[in-house]
Amino acid sequence: MEVTDVRLRCVESDSRMKANASITLDEAFVVHDIRVIDGNNGLFVAMPSKRTPDGEFRDIAHPINAKMRNLIEIAILAKYEETLKEVAQEEVGVS
Repeated sequence: MEVTDVRLRCVESDSRMKANASITLDEAFVVHDIRVIDGNNGLFVAMPSKRTPDGEFRDIAHPINAKMRNLIEIAILAKYEETLKEVAQEEVGVS
């Protein structure tokens, strides 16, 4: 299984959430609402989750092994870095 597409929307705020992503797997299955978070140890990817009645968050969809989690994280964070570079270049071009 491979990540065949990543769509990213950056979030402009002072929060730790930096972007919201959707991925397509094998050009056949899409997962929305994956978040790019700026944590204490750097950027990481948080899978879509839902708050339970007792206040706990539970993943709605998530990889079941480290290899797939790593593939997803690499694809999303690469797209995030690419998007940041594009935005920076646009800002320089506008100035």
